[in-house]
Formats: sequence, C-alpha cells, structure tokens
Amino acid sequence: MYPVKEKLNEVRQSLPQGVRLVAISKFHPEEYITAAYEEGQRVFGESHEQELALKVKKLPQDIEWHFIGHLQTNKVKYIAPYISMIEAVDSLKLLREIEKQAAKADRVVRVLLELHIAEEATKYGLTLDACRQLLSDGEWRQMSHVQICGLMMMASNVDDEAQICQEFDTAARFFDELKRDFFADAPYFCERSWGMSQDYHLAVQHGSTMVRVGTTIFGPRIY
Repeated sequence: MYPVKEKLNEVRQSLPQGVRLVAISKFHPEEYITAAYEEGQRVFGESHEQELALKVKKLPQDIEWHFIGHLQTNKVKYIAPYISMIEAVDSLKLLREIEKQAAKADRVVRVLLELHIAEEATKYGLTLDACRQLLSDGEWRQMSHVQICGLMMMASNVDDEAQICQEFDTAARFFDELKRDFFADAPYFCERSWGMSQDYHLAVQHGSTMVRVGTTIFGPRIY
C-alpha cells in the first residue's frame, strides 16, 4: 500500500498552526482513508456524489466530508443530509438549491464561495465583481440553512511562482474586503481555502487557512 501515514504526517508537520488540512480522497480506496483516519485526520474532500455516498456509509461517522468539485444543482439533494462543507459555490442558483435541500434535511450547510482568479478558462468560479454583486444583492441574508464561511480558489497551474503568489494575494485582499463590507460581525466567515499539492507551501504564506492536498498524501489517483 502507498505510505499514506508517512506522507500525511509529512504534510501536517509542514503546515503552520491555524492551517487545516483537507485530505483529498477522491478516487482513492477506503483503506487509504482509514489509514489517514488512524493518524487522526478527520477532514476529507470528495468531488463525486456517488463515490462519496458509498464512502459515507462505510467509513466512521465523525469524518467531516467536504465537497470540493464543481457541484451540479441536481446533485445537492443527495449530499445535503450529511455534507459538512461545500467548498465550491459558484452561483446564486446553486446557493438557493443548497438552502432548499438543507432546509429539507433540517441542517445548516457551511459553504465557501469559489473565486475565478486563475488565468485559465477551464476553472469554475465567480469573478470578483460577480461575487460582490451576489453579496450586495443580499438574498443570501435570508437563507437560514446556509452559512457562508469564506472563500475558495485555485491558482493557475503554472511554474511561475510569482504569478501563483499574486493570485493568492488577490484572493486574500478580496477576503479582507468582503469581511469588512459584508461579514464584519460574522466570526464564522474566516476560511481562505487555497493551496493544493503543488502549491500549498506558497498558499500558507499568502493567507490560506485551509489547504486541499491529495496526491502528495495518497499518491496517484486510482480510477
């Protein structure tokens, strides 16, 4: 088996205090998640509803599952009863559906707004202006089953560290703006989820409170 425990601990020891690790377990077998769980890891990230549903049934109930991929509105009803956080809310339509399905499940679902900062057309997310507009319109304030806890973004997949750092800094400054303008009295608006296997070392230097690391911990994905 891939040395999950050793790799997990290497990553955790490299993180400064106050930065949480989301172990990205999508396309990895349950025994890998169990190995990480035995080392005390409790937060895992998945991006496919059917795969996640199987794992939720078989693995310990105190795992905190984060949905990290692009989420279609018609899939929300399946994960709303148990998901801890949806990290990639990229539209008001999706936010409305999460509110609707969380209400049915009598839960409050924590979410992050996904920003599109990277210079790549394949990335999902809200532009900074679209995110400002969504919050300014104020409909989210009436949603009692959704809690907006912060921002999520992915930096460009490039070798240019200066560009990656610039994108992280853009996200960090934007977080500060939204905190000031919309969430000044909301202590739960505190998460800055950026940094993955290839760039999390940079992310923690640029405001990240939560890194999403998969390949470094679990090895190549098993499809």
